[in-house]
Amino acid sequence: MKNIFIHITIILAILFIADSNAKAQKDVPAGKVYGIIADSLSKQPLELVTVMLKTEKDSLIKTRVSKAGGKFELENLHLKKYNLVILFAGYEKKIVPVTLTDNKINSDFGTIYLSKRVNNLKEVEIKGDKLIIQQKADRIIYDMAADPESKVNNVLSMIHKIPYLSVDADDNVLMKGSSSYKVLINGKPSGMLTNNLKEVLRSMPASTVVRIEVITIPPSKYDAEGMAGIINIITNKKVSDGYKGTLNASEGLPQGGPGVGASFTAQQGKFGINSYGGASMYNEPQTTYTMSRNTTGVDPTTLQQNGYNKSDSKNGYFGAELSYEIDSLNLLSGNFDINDNNYHGLDDQTSVLNGSTGLLQSYDLDNTNHGHRGGFDAAVNYQLGFKSSKNTLLTFSYQYSTYSSNAYTNVDISNPVDYPTPDYNQLNYQDSKEQTIQVDYAHPINKVNMEAGLKAILRNSKSNAEYNSFNATDGLFEPDSALSDMFNYTQDVYGAYNSYQFSLKKWSFNAGLRAEYTDVNADFASNGSNTKQNYFNVIPSLSINKSFKDNSSINFGFTQRLRRPSIYRLNPFVDRSNPDFISTGNPNLRPVIMNIIQLGYSNGGGKKVSVYIGTDYTFFNNLDLQVTSYDPLTQITKTTYGNVGKGGGIEGNLNINYAPVKFYNLSINANALCLFVNGTGDASADKLNRTLSHASLSNGFKFNKGWSMNANFDYYSPTPLSLQGVNNGFASTSLSVNKELVKNKLFFSTGVNNPFTKYRNKRTETDGPGFTQTSDNLAYFRSVNFSINYNFGKLNSDIKKSRKSINNDDVSKSGGGM
Repeated sequence: MKNIFIHITIILAILFIADSNAKAQKDVPAGKVYGIIADSLSKQPLELVTVMLKTEKDSLIKTRVSKAGGKFELENLHLKKYNLVILFAGYEKKIVPVTLTDNKINSDFGTIYLSKRVNNLKEVEIKGDKLIIQQKADRIIYDMAADPESKVNNVLSMIHKIPYLSVDADDNVLMKGSSSYKVLINGKPSGMLTNNLKEVLRSMPASTVVRIEVITIPPSKYDAEGMAGIINIITNKKVSDGYKGTLNASEGLPQGGPGVGASFTAQQGKFGINSYGGASMYNEPQTTYTMSRNTTGVDPTTLQQNGYNKSDSKNGYFGAELSYEIDSLNLLSGNFDINDNNYHGLDDQTSVLNGSTGLLQSYDLDNTNHGHRGGFDAAVNYQLGFKSSKNTLLTFSYQYSTYSSNAYTNVDISNPVDYPTPDYNQLNYQDSKEQTIQVDYAHPINKVNMEAGLKAILRNSKSNAEYNSFNATDGLFEPDSALSDMFNYTQDVYGAYNSYQFSLKKWSFNAGLRAEYTDVNADFASNGSNTKQNYFNVIPSLSINKSFKDNSSINFGFTQRLRRPSIYRLNPFVDRSNPDFISTGNPNLRPVIMNIIQLGYSNGGGKKVSVYIGTDYTFFNNLDLQVTSYDPLTQITKTTYGNVGKGGGIEGNLNINYAPVKFYNLSINANALCLFVNGTGDASADKLNRTLSHASLSNGFKFNKGWSMNANFDYYSPTPLSLQGVNNGFASTSLSVNKELVKNKLFFSTGVNNPFTKYRNKRTETDGPGFTQTSDNLAYFRSVNFSINYNFGKLNSDIKKSRKSINNDDVSKSGGGM
């Protein structure tokens, strides 16, 4: 592996030297324009002023910002006529003609003075149409700031309007109907989103987000992990010298709870900071559930469980990005975030097992559980520019992440009939540490932008599962080594990529390759066994976009995506919180490769309607799915994971935003997936042929004096849990009324979800050799909510950030589903 890295490093070095030599041998234009920019009244120099050089036909040639002392310089110019355009927030725009000739190849403007803009006493409101949906060659961009609902909603409640995204009945975010995707914030990985996504998005005000990018054909610079693609959440970053921020408070009843969120962005000279944070409490009131299982065979049985449960949780997070521009060629930036989650739950049930002769077994169970999850991430990036080429960048990045969780379950058993299991408790502790080292190089070669890089991710995880049984003789809980386990797991990923982007009139192209080598070592301390895996993958990526005169465009893409099994699916810890239905991981899981072909069309957004239509074809082998089996000897159902799926799917997506009149807007977001999967190995008899669909209809009404109203309808079809199981579908409605209390600053909203349905029954049906089982869980469906959002700030220039930084999108998320 070291030899591979040495070879790749040598190749990159040769490319760098060759490109530099080739550039040096070219005939570089010698013209130069320079000067100083200052305030017309104070005569003080102005830093970070935008200076653009344009042709007489208004085509942009170069852009610079003024440095310390107000100095600017544009070099390597052809000898011809130009216009120098100078822009700075709070000042009047200035245009200065420039002529470079053989007799005057340099133009020194001395000091150029800018006059402050004088506004009328009455507020001037600038209105313009903004596209909510934009199509790029490799992604769909949802402009959150252009959606009026973002002023009063949280991010989670906006997801259902975004192409390719949806939210299931448990508030889990899905991409293309799958839970296998990666989430970035401002282009960087974040433990708080990887491990607590829905909790964070519930308390994150949508007003703190500029846009959400759904990257369906990720370029080669991104890690190969995430079968469906990547979700990149971009928070507010554009500021001028000064500051801006948001404050949000919300409440939801009876399900939900209070939440607060905030963001703050500031820029002072060369230093900038962008921060965000929030906290929330989420209460799930007591509801009832039933579990039933019917088995066949020599001794058929029927199991019936009835009970009730309730839970509550507390979640908090904080993140910040900082940057310092050392000079025009050196930029230092860093980021960190911290998150914490605590939960408590109560589950009481009665269990009765009957056979052909009558009652076989029964007991009452009281399950109390609580747990804690938390993590911390910190990263630093150093970006180096080059005087010979301002667009050539070399970036060094390092990131350290840690995450830990513990889950405690205490089970008290009473009124047993022929049920010998004593009271017991379980403790599962998990801890993960990760280090990432990355080098990125970007260099333009004529009209082609070349990118290359190296990356190493070193992960170390461990799990300690304890099972303690109650000894009635001495009245103490005693460890049971046969049901306990210790699990140590290391995963090292080494990657290298090379990609090229270029545009040709109305065409844009992005093509590249990424190579990744993965080395896995898992040790089971309890029995001394060991599992080792290593695999090498070469992942291609190609995306093409063609735009037309009417701003419409089509795009085509092909890529492969990888899902490495996470520690959640590998961990052999056996969850016995319900002793008749246990679940565990599979340390022998292998990675899954997904092949994706995509075609999309966007009309570019007309005056009244914007349309996006997309279709995907995917195919795969060895898909890791839940596998459920019944053991007639123990009369226990066990769920684990296995690489048992082979097949594919065809998906269609439609997004329409229509504004026929000024006071009304209609948004439709719909998708349908025809899925066909055949079982392999022990599951070869299982087949899945099903159409999944989701449709979201949003109506927005705008009235006088700052009043507005939103009415939404969502439909979700039944969705497969595996080859064996399916979750039922549902439809939901919501209505909200909003008021702008202070123009562009203070907003209030109140709403009701599902006003005509108090509860929703969440049903899961599973079948396998010799058994069928059904679970029905009632959940509160009707709820009311309130929120208030406040914006503040005073701005003047833009925060700097490294164009390259660490993106650890190479390991799959936790959890079930496909």
